[in-house]
Amino acid sequence: MSELDGLVAMARENATEWDRTGLPEEVIGAAARAGILGPDRSPEWGGRGLGPYELGQLAARLGGVCTSLRSLLTVGAMVSAAVDRWATAEQRAYWLPRLVSGELVAGLAATEPGAGTELRSVVAKFEDDGPGLRVTGRKLWVSFGAVADVLLVLGRAEGGLVSALVRTDQPGVVVEPVTGQLGMRGARLAHITLDGARVPRNQLIAPPGFGLSHVLGTALDHGRYTVAWGCAGMARACLHAAARHAAERTQGGTPLSEHATIRAALGRAWVDVESAQALCERAAQARVAAGAEAVMATVAAKYAAAETAARVGAEAVRILGAAGCAADNPVQRFARDAQVAQIIEGSRDIAELHLGEHLLTRLTREKDDA
Repeated sequence: MSELDGLVAMARENATEWDRTGLPEEVIGAAARAGILGPDRSPEWGGRGLGPYELGQLAARLGGVCTSLRSLLTVGAMVSAAVDRWATAEQRAYWLPRLVSGELVAGLAATEPGAGTELRSVVAKFEDDGPGLRVTGRKLWVSFGAVADVLLVLGRAEGGLVSALVRTDQPGVVVEPVTGQLGMRGARLAHITLDGARVPRNQLIAPPGFGLSHVLGTALDHGRYTVAWGCAGMARACLHAAARHAAERTQGGTPLSEHATIRAALGRAWVDVESAQALCERAAQARVAAGAEAVMATVAAKYAAAETAARVGAEAVRILGAAGCAADNPVQRFARDAQVAQIIEGSRDIAELHLGEHLLTRLTREKDDA
């Protein structure tokens, strides 16, 4: 059994417990050894060099057993992708091997009390402090922020928005673990207060003005992609659980699967899952081609897969009945996680706006070219 197979088996057995207590640090270490922290980075940096389709399949496999474990993949890959794309050669050589190996656990600190979907509104501030900078602000809902060694922080500086790597083991960084949230309860979420934390200038990633449009843009696009595939895996797991229950459970001496309404519900769910999978595969193809459509294909895949996971998860809970409401049933956990997936890395409503604008722009261009 490979380390990845062992990690998946461990998650299948313990994900319900992790949902109550959070992913243990030894599991995060096992995940690093299994190669899921930046698996698409080059072997030069310790990654596995996975292409988009392989990365997506990995996210789907993890998403089908534990959303919080998939989130660990997502966060690590987001930060390492942004560093790989926009950091200097010296920064890449220092940070990437440490991030990919799990020597340093990363978090992404962008959201603030007044800046969620509109990250241009962040007020966290980087100010000059002699040879370096000091950062002040408050960041919310940082996945794995409770255990992160370093955060990729978005804030304001002279010259525009910037992103910088900020170590958490220093004065001026206060970590407040978050528990009891709707979903992704194992993802070791935290709120982070930054009170004059020190930031050496060589930890700024890209020049001022590039912090959101380039650095965070790369990270969020990467996050949407792995969330999309993870949701597709989660939805498929819910569909299979519902179908198995319907085939095995009897009502009045008749299997549930013989009821027309149950068959119809399973049919709708199957079409939804296959459609989400197809959009994920289309996004993978677009990323391989690295064309202009890649970003919007990823937005469409994430939107469809998150919506599908929410619908199919809710339907699976309904079909399973009391069993689906049990705290130790994965379907109940997935149904909650799917609600969160509709919000993170680009909310449902914002995605709809972008998709509509993209369609209208494309139609106008086609009309002009005709």
